[in-house]
Amino acid sequence: MNDLPDILETTEAVQEATGYVFTEGPLWHPDGFYYFNDIRPGTLYRLKLGETPEMVRKTNGGNGMTFDLNGHLIHCEGEGNCVSRTDLDGNVTTLIDSFEGGRFNRPNDVVCHSDGSIWFTDPSMRVPFSNREQPRPVGDAGVWAGARVYRVAPDGAATNVVDCEYPNGLAFSPDEKTLYVANTRSTKYIHAIDIDSNGAMLRRRIFADLSEGDEPGIPDGMKVDTLGRVFCTGPGGIWVMDPDGTRVGIIRLPEQAVNFTFGGDDMKTLFVCAYSSVYTLRVKTPGQPHPWYLVK
Repeated sequence: MNDLPDILETTEAVQEATGYVFTEGPLWHPDGFYYFNDIRPGTLYRLKLGETPEMVRKTNGGNGMTFDLNGHLIHCEGEGNCVSRTDLDGNVTTLIDSFEGGRFNRPNDVVCHSDGSIWFTDPSMRVPFSNREQPRPVGDAGVWAGARVYRVAPDGAATNVVDCEYPNGLAFSPDEKTLYVANTRSTKYIHAIDIDSNGAMLRRRIFADLSEGDEPGIPDGMKVDTLGRVFCTGPGGIWVMDPDGTRVGIIRLPEQAVNFTFGGDDMKTLFVCAYSSVYTLRVKTPGQPHPWYLVK
């Protein structure tokens, strides 16, 4: 049982569906359902709580998802080395698949800013070095950087926001002045990237260190609630941190949490992807709503 009285309204996770290989990329749709992926077979599902999940389509390693300001589904498809866009009629096109002449590695997670820009991570460690086309060599010595977070402006122009070791989950602070980036693998921490009104990095810092203990779990999925608290998967479950980075506690589930989203009409349902299953819990403070929800 979870004992986080300031965070949780319910303490026992409810298993909503099971039997998958590796669930990921959950996303709430204000029409009353959730999207989630089963990455390994590459399948996108739609789920209304209390009903059987419905297959939407096959994907190229579908992972993180968001919406643009028009309600189009934006989807990181790692095996396809791209970020796709699905329009309201279900037509799938490529939003972006390369930068400065090189194909992306494995786009992983994605968020939408209220200005309409799309931000996504492109980790490289799971791609053989000889197959990597990003980042491109920099400087006279042709040095290769690690991996990147990219921004796609509303006009389609792409920029590199920041280089990281293994950028994974993304989330904005409620005022959108800070971008949180989960760093996975050898070092388990969260970057806080201060950004200007044009989406350029002003400075960076370590927001929180999630390397404590030896429980399974890594910084991956991440969201922020309306009080600015940061929720991020990590060792043992979903870590909850105050806006200053102080750990409040860990939400534990029957399986290791991989990713999650806030949903429901009040944005107080925590919908969690945890390997073979998806679960729900209720929280006391709403999650920060997607900007499309506010204009829909």
